Amino acid sequence: MVHGNMASKRKTTHHPLSIQTMSILRFILGGSRSGKSAYGEKIAQQLAGDDAVIYIATCRSTEIDAQMQQRIQTHQQSRPAHWITVENQFDLIGLAEKYANQIILIDCLTLWLSHCSETDQDAQTTLNRLKKGLEAFKKKHAQLIIVSNELGSSLVPTSAASRDYRDLVGSANQLVASYADEVELIVAGLPLSLKTQS
Repeated sequence: MVHGNMASKRKTTHHPLSIQTMSILRFILGGSRSGKSAYGEKIAQQLAGDDAVIYIATCRSTEIDAQMQQRIQTHQQSRPAHWITVENQFDLIGLAEKYANQIILIDCLTLWLSHCSETDQDAQTTLNRLKKGLEAFKKKHAQLIIVSNELGSSLVPTSAASRDYRDLVGSANQLVASYADEVELIVAGLPLSLKTQS
């Protein structure tokens, strides 16, 4: 599902040469309600200016409870009207092909991992899928911003399934960080730089 008017769709097909010829990955980590999503949107807005951002929302918009529906609606209303929101699409390689040379914000990695873990055979399969997706975005010259949760600082989960998911998120975060040009940790709305372009 894609939201956005036709004018904004046309607008995203012609970006400046500087965007078309470079691929940059910025990785933003944070805990729950840390301000990571708002910070990611701020960075995307600064990069795009008056152009549209491709916002890939990884939370499924179907088969969810009323509270989650309200959260999705609140997020939608907070974003600029001319941004293009992509929902219920989880094929990173396909998304990289479709939105080549664009400014792309993925929010968030943890929900994407949750979706993949429901169908993938094991964690390594999901991590391989993520790696191929990152490489596809780079090949297609995307300016990519990925938002993710930092779960490793919390208590050890009591169930094996929860521990496995926490470990998957930790491994995925390390993978994305290794590909990223810049990594920032958001604490109480404030960014802490963990990695910068050399």
